[in-house]
Amino acid sequence: MTDRDTADTTRAARTAVVTGASSGIGAATARALAQKGFHVVLTARRADRLEAVAKEIQNQGGTAQVFPLDVTDRAAVTAFAEQLPACDVLINNAGGAYGTEYVENADPADWRSMYEVNVVGALHMTQALLPRLRASGDGVVVVLSSTASFTCYEGGGGYSAAKHGAHVLAETLRLEVCGEPLRVIEIAPGMVHTEEFSLNRYRGDREKADAVYAGVPDPLVAEDVAEVVTWAVTRPPHVNIDLLVVRPRAQAAQHKVHRTT
Repeated sequence: MTDRDTADTTRAARTAVVTGASSGIGAATARALAQKGFHVVLTARRADRLEAVAKEIQNQGGTAQVFPLDVTDRAAVTAFAEQLPACDVLINNAGGAYGTEYVENADPADWRSMYEVNVVGALHMTQALLPRLRASGDGVVVVLSSTASFTCYEGGGGYSAAKHGAHVLAETLRLEVCGEPLRVIEIAPGMVHTEEFSLNRYRGDREKADAVYAGVPDPLVAEDVAEVVTWAVTRPPHVNIDLLVVRPRAQAAQHKVHRTT
């Protein structure tokens, strides 16, 4: 773990762990939480990208630590949790979509990979950090799901299945910790234009990735979702935002999007 501040400074603020913090919604959420005074712990697989985000936060007067981590690696997650002195907020953001093939032709490896990172990765992190979240007296677990959690569409079977799993994780955990000093929040974004999501889904095909957002006036961007996450996390301890769906105005449903061209 790369320390960017002394231990005393670290504990002066509430600590938020953000997975998938190297880009997109994760990076934007880390910046937003730091601006609200949180000490942020950035995790993802790409150390160089994490360091860049942490430097931005530091340059803006915030505090951050970097911990390269694959959330699908149970041993690595356990080792990470053992080194973390405290955790008040966990943002389970790491995820992704791979492929757009129909069920008939889908690669089971893609479905397995999506389930591992979107569901099992969130399970690993939540299980490892629950003791510290409880000890905080106001622990918050955030799960970033998707509107795909609730609406299936052609070519999206694997991703919808994985995000439904993330939704079920959040809903079940909320039932199981009722009465404890824990809040469980689910944020389900719709169409969000980030630099990598669709590009990864279309296996690096820039033309297909760009076509997803073509003609859509003002799709959401990462900062829009980060603002929603930060708002939900910073409600008073007795207020839980169970599920918040956020879409651009141009998107009425998963299959209903207004385009100008």
